[in-house]
Amino acid sequence: MKTLWTFLALGTGFSLWTTGAIAQSPTGYNITINSAADGAVIPDEALTLREAILVANGDLPLAALSPAEKALVSPAPTSTIGFGLLSEDTEIELTSVLPPLQAAGLTIDGFSLATGEILPYLPNTPVPTVSLTPAAGAEVFVGLTVSGSEITVRGLNLYGFKAAHRIATLTTPSANILVVNRALPIELDLEAPQFAGLDLEEADSAITGVTIEQNWLGVKLDESMPAQRSTFGVVVHNATDVRIANNLIQHHEGSGVLTGFRADGLQLDGNAIIGNGLAGMPDGVRLEGSLVGAAVTNNLICANDGSGIYLFNPAGAVQIEANNIRFNGRRFRRAAVYVMGQGHTIVDNEIGHQPGPGVAVSAYPHSERNLIRNNQFTQLDGLSIDLMAQGNSDILHFQQADGPNPPRNHHHRRAATGNGAINAPEFSQYAFAPTATGMVLTGKADPGSEGDLYQIKEGDGLYSPLGEPLMTTTANVDGDFSFAWDNDAGGWLSAIASDPEFGTSEPSPVISVAGSDGTVPERLPVQVPFDATCYPPVVVEVPPLEPEAIVLRVPRNIHFALDESFISPESALILAQIADAMRTYPSLVVELQGHTDPRASAAYNRALSERRSLSTRDYLLRQGIAAERMRIVPFGESRRASQGNTRLDYARDRRVEFIFTDTQGLEIIFEDVESDLQIE
Repeated sequence: MKTLWTFLALGTGFSLWTTGAIAQSPTGYNITINSAADGAVIPDEALTLREAILVANGDLPLAALSPAEKALVSPAPTSTIGFGLLSEDTEIELTSVLPPLQAAGLTIDGFSLATGEILPYLPNTPVPTVSLTPAAGAEVFVGLTVSGSEITVRGLNLYGFKAAHRIATLTTPSANILVVNRALPIELDLEAPQFAGLDLEEADSAITGVTIEQNWLGVKLDESMPAQRSTFGVVVHNATDVRIANNLIQHHEGSGVLTGFRADGLQLDGNAIIGNGLAGMPDGVRLEGSLVGAAVTNNLICANDGSGIYLFNPAGAVQIEANNIRFNGRRFRRAAVYVMGQGHTIVDNEIGHQPGPGVAVSAYPHSERNLIRNNQFTQLDGLSIDLMAQGNSDILHFQQADGPNPPRNHHHRRAATGNGAINAPEFSQYAFAPTATGMVLTGKADPGSEGDLYQIKEGDGLYSPLGEPLMTTTANVDGDFSFAWDNDAGGWLSAIASDPEFGTSEPSPVISVAGSDGTVPERLPVQVPFDATCYPPVVVEVPPLEPEAIVLRVPRNIHFALDESFISPESALILAQIADAMRTYPSLVVELQGHTDPRASAAYNRALSERRSLSTRDYLLRQGIAAERMRIVPFGESRRASQGNTRLDYARDRRVEFIFTDTQGLEIIFEDVESDLQIE
């Protein structure tokens, strides 16, 4: 029986079909493209990208080129496609899907035209010059299809690749770059003789060694969001040792990176994966299938609509290390990192500003031996580490996890939660005071487990984000552990336990430790001032000012027509004022709370309220307001603006409210108007 991913991978949308082994040129070529045009393959003065790919693949013989085109092609050990375009004509508008990249060792290098400009938040990626995007009116659902080994795609800008009608989800995932082991046509008849026995999920048919580096995917060269967003950034279906490094991956309707049947050895390193999942699969990085030896390292994963990283029942262990994962969950309340499977390592990451837990480990499917150590957490709505209980397996638990677990010591305990139901450490006291012989923090944990002590820097609850890791100890055979504490200032602390056989526990309740003077320092509030930005903020020295109330001379809501979610011209004027206010005050963040009138079912109204919030956010995104500064919260009909049943009452109900917060703690004063009411 074919799996879903089999059918997703059937077709790459090009018109040339070769049976048997993939066609490859006997020698390579250095090919220079001198035309940004696209269309028919004919001998003329212009060598296009489409023609260059066919030459590199061996599907367009040199004899078929004109003398002018032949002058742009020279023999080489392996093929390289470069660009010799005029500086004012570097956008290639594709009229149809390009042929797949098949020739082993082929490199497409857009940096032959690069200016050398480098943005400070992506220091290893020069700004590309050459763009690939669909031509006006053309449905081109894949930018580049890679179906050969040792192929490199470098220094390009791809955006706008989306299937508007029947193709994408039934045949091939729509993406800027698709890595798939076979090249198939759009129209696929599985009963046709040439497809007999075809299996895209054969392990030995996987391609290998593909590199996708230093590209801008999903975003225009002026850093704005395209009018038509691409569906996915990079999709890897059946390939091993793929390296996706130092790319900007932004503004996709689905995930920035998605894997399918096989992605063993995947290296996802040094990318900025920002503001993806805006209208579909919400997670910044969604990994499933075989992922033996995969690693996600040194990435900025920020402002995506769901989890930053979501491991969906993968085979093989994934290393998640040294990433900055923050401000995700813009549309769904989810864990910053959601884990299924066995043997994953999640270490040395900065994880924060999440409307959900930091790391959630599923119990079903079976998930254990996941080590989660030496991470720093901040501003979470939930536990830093949340091990889900076996019985909590509905969709809300998969998205949001389920909170602290009780100690588990019965004989069936290992199946009770994720990570083998390893228990959180239990300190012998909730408050420790200095003694004449020094201070030792004692407690109980699973025998033989290693305990990591963390400083708590924020929050006033029993469970608060694990801040700075301080020291490690080991519980003895009876489960006793101790930490030698020598900080004269005292503090607030928590701990986790890790056992290689089972994994890492949830955190212990927070304890207090008095300083040498017998006092305990004050805890910081839950919301401490912060910069709501994915990128390192530019530090500007200014003299300190007394805090003043911010007066927003704009309304706190916009309104909608009956059963509609589009922005009216009157509402657009209001949104322009709100965008201007957010540009004026960079410390402002906002919840976009969607509402409806009470007519129709609760489920329908909730979906309608989400569509209204989405269209509002889309408008503000196109005005240049960063995704990390906005969060969508749909309420449906549950929070009406009035209790009446007149047309005016219903018009007031149909709204999106803007709930502003100043991240630097200043007071905000709101003003209400109703200039855009749409009465039936």
